Amino acid sequence: MVNQHPEQIARDAIDERLSRAGWKVQEFKKLDWEAGLGIAIKEYPTDAGPADYALFVDQTPVGVIEAKRDDEGLRITTAEDQSAGYAGSKFKYIDNQPLPFRYEATGILTRFTDIRDPKPRSREIFSFHRPEKLHSWVKEGRTLRSRVQDLSNLDQAGLRECQFKAITNLEMSFKANRPRALVQMATGAGKTFTAITSVYRLLKFAKAKRVLFLVDTKNLGEQAEQEFMAFKPIDDNRKFTELYNVTRLKSKHIPTDSQVYISTIQRLYSILQGEELDEKLEEANPNEIEMEPRQPQKVVYNERLPIEFFDFIIIDECHRSIYNLWKQVLDYYDAFLIGLTATPDSRTFGFFNENVVSEYSHESAVTDGVNVGFDVYLIESEITQAGSILNANEYVERREKLSRKKRWEQLDEDRAYKGTELDRDVVNPSQIRQIIRTFRDKLPEIFPGRKEMPKTLIFAKTDSHADDIIAMVREEFEQGNDFCKKITYQAKEDPKSILTQFRNDFNPRIAVTVDMIATGTDVKPIECLLFMRDVRSKNYYEQMLGRGTRTLGEDDLKRISPSANTAKTHFVVIDAIGVSKSLKSNTRPLERNRSVSLKDLLSNVLMGSRDEGVYSSLASRLTRLDREISVAEKEKFQKLAKGSSVSDIVHAILRAHDPDAVEEEARRQFELKEQEDPTPEQSKTTKETLIKKASSMLSGELNEFIVQVRQSHDQIIDMVNRDNISYAGWDASQADQAKVMVTEFQKFIELNKNEIMALKILYNEPHRRKEITYKMIREIFDTLKTNKPNLAPFRVFQAYASMDKVQAGNPKSELVAIVSLIRRVTGVDAALTDHQSKVDKNFQDWVFRRQSGKTKFNKDQMDWLRMIKDHVASSFHIERDDLDLAPFNDEGGLARMYELFGPQIDSIICEMNEALVS
Repeated sequence: MVNQHPEQIARDAIDERLSRAGWKVQEFKKLDWEAGLGIAIKEYPTDAGPADYALFVDQTPVGVIEAKRDDEGLRITTAEDQSAGYAGSKFKYIDNQPLPFRYEATGILTRFTDIRDPKPRSREIFSFHRPEKLHSWVKEGRTLRSRVQDLSNLDQAGLRECQFKAITNLEMSFKANRPRALVQMATGAGKTFTAITSVYRLLKFAKAKRVLFLVDTKNLGEQAEQEFMAFKPIDDNRKFTELYNVTRLKSKHIPTDSQVYISTIQRLYSILQGEELDEKLEEANPNEIEMEPRQPQKVVYNERLPIEFFDFIIIDECHRSIYNLWKQVLDYYDAFLIGLTATPDSRTFGFFNENVVSEYSHESAVTDGVNVGFDVYLIESEITQAGSILNANEYVERREKLSRKKRWEQLDEDRAYKGTELDRDVVNPSQIRQIIRTFRDKLPEIFPGRKEMPKTLIFAKTDSHADDIIAMVREEFEQGNDFCKKITYQAKEDPKSILTQFRNDFNPRIAVTVDMIATGTDVKPIECLLFMRDVRSKNYYEQMLGRGTRTLGEDDLKRISPSANTAKTHFVVIDAIGVSKSLKSNTRPLERNRSVSLKDLLSNVLMGSRDEGVYSSLASRLTRLDREISVAEKEKFQKLAKGSSVSDIVHAILRAHDPDAVEEEARRQFELKEQEDPTPEQSKTTKETLIKKASSMLSGELNEFIVQVRQSHDQIIDMVNRDNISYAGWDASQADQAKVMVTEFQKFIELNKNEIMALKILYNEPHRRKEITYKMIREIFDTLKTNKPNLAPFRVFQAYASMDKVQAGNPKSELVAIVSLIRRVTGVDAALTDHQSKVDKNFQDWVFRRQSGKTKFNKDQMDWLRMIKDHVASSFHIERDDLDLAPFNDEGGLARMYELFGPQIDSIICEMNEALVS
């Protein structure tokens, strides 16, 4: 094998890749058909000369390989003519037709063309396809890229416009043989439903064999599984799972009889490595783990999961899972790659070849009524912004983060701390209390008219911080345990159960999370997000905002929050940390100079990093930890590590990269004699063995314990410095947003002033405004809702109140808000006025005048008159025909009014129209 020619080195590597893919590589002179289904015959004679490799399946030629030395990789496409020449030639001893499968390969690179594809185009693949796959492709006749041409026109029924456009454009991308496509769709716009609809069509019409739905957390995988189970196609009465098998991967076993597979990218990586994965490693998304980018363990060919196993791979939240270690997993498969994300960055666009088939932003979703927008309310405190100082000789409380055990200690020097140290190294209960108390006190301003706490999600920095917040919330709101709960992976209660309660039940009203529902979790009733942690990633921040963007109808919202008097029109971001103003990066750097956290070092080793620096850093950290932890903690460590102590694991980690240890182990493993040195290959194999041994000593549960123990050591509790709120109010930028909304509403009115009867009267014959009926007002409302769903009447009302600088209250209904707005825009009122309040006052005066005379209204009559008053408030007028509408028809309608007022009906209606609307 020494001094081989470059051509032979490449051929040896090609032989090895063919063998791994199930091919029997043979010389023509030593041909043995019994060796297997697929035979790769070297130098097979053809009328165009000897083909480097002729591929036979079941004794039938199906393809050729044109082999090139490694340094020809940059010109590999020029070999396509040669492979085409051999594939189209006559094979000696065989009467063959042109062969469909053509490969060009070096020892490193492989390209493939199926000549049966429409406009055949070569593509780079990880390795060679298995002979069983080529056999089945020949039997099928038409290729996948031919079958996608059969995708029929999509029926838009049941789909939003953005979903219809995304699927249509995606299918056009498939038909054009674009290998990668990106679907950018705002959170809440229905990305998963869109993907499942597309999967159904690919399975039904394109006859796709297997589709992978790839996520990056176990939680998202479970959600996707539920959505596949609930999906019912428009052209079939059966559910998706009655038509096709859906499997969520939970171990390294992969069934071959399913059509849809759901997996985390972490699990798929471990399967390719032939290893089991601790489920705890699927809980956090890998984008939040600092993976060592220099020497990740390379993905190698796995015959149980060959490159052609999936036809399509859909990558959910793809902006988080296409880099570094994880990119290898995606590059491994010969499949169409479809990315789903609400927040792409420049690298996301690059990975998907800038083939963006759908661009549907949050702003577009709000405009279309698919999402709701948000307002920002600031709560700023002195200590949050500037920190504080504890003086020397002060007695302070120290608390262990994990056990929360407390002790008192006297400071021997001043301890100044910054706002950024809060809730990590120092806890100031007053700072937390002042924010929660201010939030409580300002609720009537933030959510006028609400009797119960709107569903609120609080973002905490750590689990310890979350516990502090929960205690403070329960105390300040004077509520019990059910009112506020923690939803994190570390919660003692089942987090899924609490999440279901938060989504569907009255309690809890407030949930506190660190990361579990920061992204990708759907809780539609959320109307408020309280940030008590900063976020530096723009993508992550936008994902967190996505928890509030979901729309919810009035009935569904009332079921959770009974005092809501409309559908969910917006949500509020309470910024108590400066998150809405802090500088954020658009992308997550591929390389970082700062030190890697203990958690990330542990994850790197567990996931198979080969970098020596990672191992030495982890050994150093664990050695230091071993000196700090208690006897009880060491015992628990040993139990979780299956008998190994901290020093045992440190020893194994150091041995993995110690040349002397590698040589010693190689001598033992290969039973070498004293005078024999291990070969480079033996040393490499031994080193891999030692690395795997060190890696296998860790587990997700052990890693979690190590991190918790490391964090458990002391926070200072600052009970000395009292915090003060320096500002609480709407973000100044809200004024600009209010101006935009007011302008847009004015344009809507202007555009429709000659189209809608009520507006025609108000603009052209204002003296007739008392003739405007409830039905006319309803027409304005319905037109607004259909054409401008983002202009929710309550939000426009609040925008006008802000612009006019008036305290206009909160309208009782959207129709009342519409009347107030129309009166303002058309000039009936000089400034925004709550029409309901005006009608209420006029009604009170009118009743007082009537009761002062001879006529006295009884209780039943007054109840009826109040119904008329409320009807007039939501219009400009009432007439006899309106008594056939709700709520009058429920109380007996015209007949009941006649029973109460007799022949005075018309005079009362006329009198109230005159008195109530001025």
